[in-house]
Amino acid sequence: MQLSDLGENGLIRLLTSKWRGRRGVRVGVGDDCAVLESGRKGEWLLYKTDAVVESVHFTPAENSVLVGRKALARAISDIAAMGGEPWAALVTIGVPKHTSVVRLRGIYRGLEKVARHYGVALVGGETTRSDRLFLSISLLGKTKGYEPVLRATGRAGDLLFVTGRLGGTISGKHLRFEPRVKEGQWLARNGLARAMMDLSDGLGADLPRLAKASKVGFRLELEAVPCNRGISVEEALQGGEDYELLFAVSPRDAKRLLRRWPFPLALTCIGALTKTRKDLHGGGGFDHFRQR
Repeated sequence: MQLSDLGENGLIRLLTSKWRGRRGVRVGVGDDCAVLESGRKGEWLLYKTDAVVESVHFTPAENSVLVGRKALARAISDIAAMGGEPWAALVTIGVPKHTSVVRLRGIYRGLEKVARHYGVALVGGETTRSDRLFLSISLLGKTKGYEPVLRATGRAGDLLFVTGRLGGTISGKHLRFEPRVKEGQWLARNGLARAMMDLSDGLGADLPRLAKASKVGFRLELEAVPCNRGISVEEALQGGEDYELLFAVSPRDAKRLLRRWPFPLALTCIGALTKTRKDLHGGGGFDHFRQR
């Protein structure tokens, strides 16, 4: 069997199926972040690691500041998807020995800029030689006074919403996106998002993940999917790196959500969770190991 037969989800199941939790771990594999007890009443720790690799997540020609920005912003987006506050990060960088020091300084300027903006302390990391440039971020976040929002807590009948507009990441959006931290925190604090995740691999891949985690099906209204200008619904489904929020809301809370939503960011209902399991026709999204 090859990796292309397994796909990313299959590989994760194969490698982690024997992992078991322990006391103090509320959520392990299968959500945007691991959720750990902090030892303080009403506070949870969120733990995330994420990597960007040259020629996979960015090209050698792309602006080094934006590469550093993307590396940390991706992990921040996962904290946002659970309604959390990003807190402190470790940065590991693998570098070919002939890499320009100017380029590396640019990458770290990008890291530092996004860290300041979102209040993240950069507290250490590791450097190593590598055949290809990569960055790996380990990010710690937290929720205090409210529960983190999981993927697995949606219910049949919940309405599905997305923030912003989808598709078009190839134009450079994947380097300049804004993690939806404030929006995620607001949804979690107000108890409006029953289940939530960020769209990193495209709606076509991530919506089935949320439904599967919640052990329900889904109905997607294709005509309702909010696409960026010049982007088809098919492209929005199969593209990746939108970093918008996808979340489920109880029908009784939907009107309250729309009435109280305090952000200029667009909010769109795109369907619902259902009792019947269903695959996303025409979707698929990004997968690291399957042929596209």
